[in-house]
Amino acid sequence: MQYSRIVALLAVVGCAVWGFATMFVRVADVFRDDLEDMSFGWIVPVFSLYVLWTERKELRASLGAPSFAGLLACLPCAALAFLGARGLQIRFEQLGFIGLCIAVPWAFFGRKTAKCFLFPALFLVFTIPMSSYLDIVTVHLRLLASSTAITVLQGFGFDVAQRGTAIYSTGAHPFSIDVAAPCSGLRSIFALMTLTAAYAWFSQPTWLRRAALFACSVPLAVLGNVVRVMSICLVAAWTNPKFALGFYHDYSGYVVFVVAISLMVACGELVAHVAEKMGALRAKKEGGDETPAAVEGEEAAVSAAEHVDDPAFFRRAVPWIAALILCPIFAYQAATPTPHLAEPPRVELPMSLPGYEVDEVAFCQNEQCSAMFPRAVLGGAPGVAKCPKCGSETAGCSLGERTVLPADTVLVKRIYRSSLGPEFLVSAVIGGQSKSSIHRPELCMPAQGFLMRSPRDITAGEAKRPFRAIRLERPGMLPVTLSYTFFNQRGLRTSSHARRIIADTWSRSVLNRIDRWVMVTVLASNPQSSHGFSLDFPADRIALGRFLAALTEGMP
Repeated sequence: MQYSRIVALLAVVGCAVWGFATMFVRVADVFRDDLEDMSFGWIVPVFSLYVLWTERKELRASLGAPSFAGLLACLPCAALAFLGARGLQIRFEQLGFIGLCIAVPWAFFGRKTAKCFLFPALFLVFTIPMSSYLDIVTVHLRLLASSTAITVLQGFGFDVAQRGTAIYSTGAHPFSIDVAAPCSGLRSIFALMTLTAAYAWFSQPTWLRRAALFACSVPLAVLGNVVRVMSICLVAAWTNPKFALGFYHDYSGYVVFVVAISLMVACGELVAHVAEKMGALRAKKEGGDETPAAVEGEEAAVSAAEHVDDPAFFRRAVPWIAALILCPIFAYQAATPTPHLAEPPRVELPMSLPGYEVDEVAFCQNEQCSAMFPRAVLGGAPGVAKCPKCGSETAGCSLGERTVLPADTVLVKRIYRSSLGPEFLVSAVIGGQSKSSIHRPELCMPAQGFLMRSPRDITAGEAKRPFRAIRLERPGMLPVTLSYTFFNQRGLRTSSHARRIIADTWSRSVLNRIDRWVMVTVLASNPQSSHGFSLDFPADRIALGRFLAALTEGMP
């Protein structure tokens, strides 16, 4: 190996460590974060290094000439990592880093060396935090677990009911269980996927068989979580709800995970057995295995392709070209300043609106109660007066909002009652530095038992402010209509969550600025109407349009 190539490689690796230093720190914080629950992530890079160590002989034998194609592959990976670092998009930065772990060996030593790095690098994908990103999947997994538990319990004759992701029982041992986000099973899916990928690598000799075993990890994890939720309900119904929701809830996950691992090993044996049977049938049909000459010819073709991959001049220059391109990118990435947080727009929900009676709202902080009251009914300010139903503490936002949303999130809530009957519960959420301050209602309303129907785009007022309107239906209550819109301090208005995410990513990544977004939601209901509140009726459309125009008249 040329001495100059070693020097160039050390320069690239050193600058990469410097450039990705903040990413390593943030990833470590993610592993310690209870919200992501990725404690298994610490083992992932260790296992990747272990795989490289076990294949060190093959790695040394694979070292070949530099590749210009590998150098080209480095460029998009470096660009993705750079944008992720500037925009505090840790997932983009991690993907760029993983791509570089394959592209840099390819550029310096050729295609065969890159192939040796392929699995260890791809295994690092399991360090990417995805639980908070896949909230929409979480909701469906929660609904699946609660629905299955309800079906089984009713089959056993228990008196239980379901509301969204919550399970209620009024039998001999009354209990209330909400399949919350941590119990959705999404995190156990990622943990089992990581373990299955590692097990498949050593237990299965081909990529096809590894992929087949890896595909089994998702249904096994989902099944295990459904069984766990169902068992908690059965223990609560048969014995003591306090024991079921306490000790048993905390330790039942370990038992279910052991069962899932046992099933994983059984699936591995099944994949090996099926592959051997198919191989034997194919060999019998073809009259024997592939001849050594054919294998040698294929390896010779790959070797020849490696040498004609690019001209000899470029092969010699690739290491230094890579160093001249990548080192400045990593250095500038390390010196990138933290995006500055913009000033939030001034948002005030009016305390007086002609034609409407206005009041503040309060929420009970008892998870089993979670009632909402106007301040007039509460008899005092939220946080001071107690819940009229259960006597618990109250606050100006729900318990879920209080515990899940980042601390710098600002919430303002008002209820407006029209003399004609309709009522409008308005919430204004002003996001902070974290992107998790605001999420679209489609992620949380299904978990509360609502069916979301008839989505449509509407505009309000002379400014034609865009709103997204959805009819919400839930058994036992009249339909209501939810409308929402987004805007930021720069005056960008949209009802599209996708457009807001794109604009926010651009500001963070390119403009080095964190915009302050505001989400305004309006929940329209009409207790005096036999059909509730639905935009299918002209009177309700007019009432909602009139209210939105009056509400947003003074907003940015």
